[in-house]
Amino acid sequence: MGDFGSLLYERPQEIVSAELTREPEFFADLNIDQIINDMVAGKEYYNLKPYFYLPLRDVDTVYYRHEVARDLENPVLFDDVKGFSDEMQKVRRYLAMVEKLDYSYNKEGWFLEAVDTYCGALALLKEKLCTVELNSKGLKAFRDYLNAYMSSDGFAALRGGMQRLKQRLSDISYCVLINGGRVTVCRYEGEDEYIPEVERVFQKFKDGSTKEYSMKMLPRVGMNHVEAEIVKGVVRFYPDVFGELSSYYERNLDFIDEKVERFDREVQFYVSYFDYINALKKMGLQFCYPEVSADSKEVYLYEGFDMALARMSIRRGSGVVCNSFYLRNGERVIVVTGPNQGGKTTFARMFGQVHYFASLGLPVAGRKAKLFLPDGIFTHFERKEDITDLRGKLEDDLVRMRDILQRINSGSIVVINEIFSSTSTVDAVFLAKKVLEKIIQMDAIAVCVTFLDELASLNRKVVSMVATVDPDDPTIRTYRVVRNAADGRAYAVSIAQKYHLTYRQLRERLKL
Repeated sequence: MGDFGSLLYERPQEIVSAELTREPEFFADLNIDQIINDMVAGKEYYNLKPYFYLPLRDVDTVYYRHEVARDLENPVLFDDVKGFSDEMQKVRRYLAMVEKLDYSYNKEGWFLEAVDTYCGALALLKEKLCTVELNSKGLKAFRDYLNAYMSSDGFAALRGGMQRLKQRLSDISYCVLINGGRVTVCRYEGEDEYIPEVERVFQKFKDGSTKEYSMKMLPRVGMNHVEAEIVKGVVRFYPDVFGELSSYYERNLDFIDEKVERFDREVQFYVSYFDYINALKKMGLQFCYPEVSADSKEVYLYEGFDMALARMSIRRGSGVVCNSFYLRNGERVIVVTGPNQGGKTTFARMFGQVHYFASLGLPVAGRKAKLFLPDGIFTHFERKEDITDLRGKLEDDLVRMRDILQRINSGSIVVINEIFSSTSTVDAVFLAKKVLEKIIQMDAIAVCVTFLDELASLNRKVVSMVATVDPDDPTIRTYRVVRNAADGRAYAVSIAQKYHLTYRQLRERLKL
């Protein structure tokens, strides 16, 4: 058969057991947990979360996924794949129902329906994959495998046996004689069919407008004891057909092919992501396939945004502000300053999100990007004090920051949000400088959101970015973060001027 391994990994040795992974520590800080929860909602059967917990460090595998994702951006193929998955879900519902049914022939009949649905879904998918242009190695390999699998003797026996049994079962005729509480099953000997007569008698009720008396009944798939006894009576007349059905059931209990099942699960990794971002695209937001590197730290992103916030903003009917960044010529740390509630934390989350989703081999939020593939992302966001913990807030900040600094290396990305705010400004500046110096020493990439302007000019490896305000009304945040020198005092002066509280204004008002 064709050599298909995975839609997520090009080389078989790369395939790992996603089930052994746990949610990364930084997910909550960067709101990635919210994003993924939204993505996989309704797809619990597939257990997709573990796939989102396994970032890549290999550039070739990232581009392998890019190829698959680009193919799936074809709306025709995307709908075909989703249609196939819907049919596979139906197959699993049938099989789950089979496990719950009480009567053996009832089980075997629904099992036959599951096989029929499975074979039909594969036949349709094969036809679709052969008529659409594919460019990715992953989807082309699966198409070749599917063609070989459906041409195999095993699949021919599975489908042929199912079709033969359904035909033989549909050819069965029998009579049911009802006399009071007694039901008798006997062979059909050419007796008249009562259905046409019943329909003729009730035909007059179809003519003209009549009052609707019909009731909606809940669908029932299981047999009751009377139906089960009737089937037993029929079996006596056709033992060979039902014997073949039981034998077919026993032989094919595990009829779903392992690689078909893997394809169905892995393709949901892409489908769930595209379902999520397509809603954002409809609002005019852009996504791109980033250039990635495990070595170069000259990174950039144009017109990016926080995906979780964008999703929330769209639900509220509000707009989304996009921001950009770049690091070049040895720059490693972005220090973000500016007014509170001005978009600084959102910018930091965006920075972490785009790097993480790039490491999953997926399109990222933005018009154009070149990003670093980290071997670890570390975050330090403010925490509420825990009354069960004897540590004070400053001590907690220091302990958590120490743990991060002991774990980072040159392949790390660090996102820091407002640390050491519980101590004096002098001490906070001293401690924060030590932290940034250590990060720079390790040659890691970092974003640091802070109220300390002094950090923005630490050395040439530090870039200053500022959350801006409306120049005509400094109380209005623009939520745009731009490269600029940190100058918190300028913002304070603007506020003072707006409310006529500058030194000169106060002197004039007080006639001093």
